[in-house]
Amino acid sequence: MLLLALDTATPAVTVALHDGTASFGTVAESSQVDARRHGELLLPAVDRVLAEAGLGLDAVTDVVVGVGPGPYTGLRVGLMTADTFGLALGVPVHGVCTLDGLAYAAGIEDGPFVVATDARRKEVYWARYEDARTRVSGPAVDRPADIAEQVAGLPAVGAGAALYPDAFGDVRGPEHVSAAALAALAAERLAAGEELLEPRPLYLRRPDAQVPKNYKVVTPK
Repeated sequence: MLLLALDTATPAVTVALHDGTASFGTVAESSQVDARRHGELLLPAVDRVLAEAGLGLDAVTDVVVGVGPGPYTGLRVGLMTADTFGLALGVPVHGVCTLDGLAYAAGIEDGPFVVATDARRKEVYWARYEDARTRVSGPAVDRPADIAEQVAGLPAVGAGAALYPDAFGDVRGPEHVSAAALAALAAERLAAGEELLEPRPLYLRRPDAQVPKNYKVVTPK
C-alpha cells in the first residue's frame, strides 16, 4: 500500500506519502503555510514528495484527502485534486476530517480536549475529542465567545484556538494539520476495517460569493 495524502482546508498546503504500516509510516512529506496559494503550491508539493521517495505517481494505491471543515476556495483545491488523481489512477479516494488529523497529530490520550481552526469572520471550526482518535462532538462553526463555557479548562489544539486565547485557555500545538498525520490515521482505520468518509467537503456554511438577488438583465429579449 502507498497512500498519497493531501490537505488544503487550512492555510497549510500539506502532502505526504505513507506506506500504510505502523512500522515504517511516512515515506516523504511537504508542508507550506500560505493561505492564498493553495492551487499554486499543491501539485509542486506532490511532485516534490514523489521525487524525495524516488517513486512515480503510478505507485500510489490510495488517495487520502482532508475534507475540512475549511473555507470554500482552499478546501475545493485539495478535494478536486484528490478526485482527479483517483480517476486518473483508478484508485480509491478516502476522506478524513481535517480536525481529526489535527487531533491525531496532537497525540493527547487523556482527554477531553478540543481542536479549533480559523474559520475567518471571527469564527472557528471546532470539535471535541475524548482522545487522539475519538471525536465526540462536531465539527461545528461558532464564534469563540459563544462556546467559551463549553471549552473552558480544556486543552485546545490548532490555529483557531491560538487566535482566541480568551476563549481557549490551554492552547497546544500543532497549529495546522499535516498530511502525514492524515495518512497515518487513515492507514490505522483502513487496517481496522473501518469505513472512511466520502471525499466530499465539510463547508458548514454557505460560501461568501452569492448570486445577486435583483440583478438587471442586459441580454436582449
